[in-house]
Amino acid sequence: MTEEEARQWVRERFGVPRETMLQRFAALLAAENKRQNLIAASTIPVIWGRHLVDSAQLLPLARDAGEGVWVDVGSGPGLPGMVIALLDETRPVVLVEPRARRIDFLRQAAEELGLSSRVTLVADKVERWQPARPAAVISARAVAALPSLFHSTAHCTDSSTVWVLPKGRNAQSEVAEARRAWQGAFHVEPSITDADSGIVVAQGVRAR
Repeated sequence: MTEEEARQWVRERFGVPRETMLQRFAALLAAENKRQNLIAASTIPVIWGRHLVDSAQLLPLARDAGEGVWVDVGSGPGLPGMVIALLDETRPVVLVEPRARRIDFLRQAAEELGLSSRVTLVADKVERWQPARPAAVISARAVAALPSLFHSTAHCTDSSTVWVLPKGRNAQSEVAEARRAWQGAFHVEPSITDADSGIVVAQGVRAR
């Protein structure tokens, strides 16, 4: 997927205003990347395909989720959490990130993009966070293997929670590993930005 194809994908599905907001976020991300290592510098020229659309493609995969909060675990530079907040104007988003400098960036970005009323920042590890109610959706990009991720976030979920988890080329093998200790409905969706990568979509996840 070229950069223009990635922008067109966003434009066709979410409209020009949302594309413009993503462009503003991309500019903030690139500028902050000179001060702290948020994303690989080599991916800045391909930020739309590598990061923005790679995050945005999770939104339609969570279309069956009920009302409630989208929790992005280990949000880092706001991928995919900030992208989700920019594209879905109805769902509140919680960004869980233990690193203080990244939280500072996320707070600044949320303020500059007008998202402060819908984006909540949790400056801690997800294991120590106690949410007021179960998450409707949980995402995590390059955080941990599925069994560890399910274990650390189980207290944030219930049987209706939808998980959308980019897992790269190891998606199928991670599902097989997770099934040893966890049960639920699992399937792997192909990534539109990388033909060799998969996204695990799960619901009804619970320990065996």
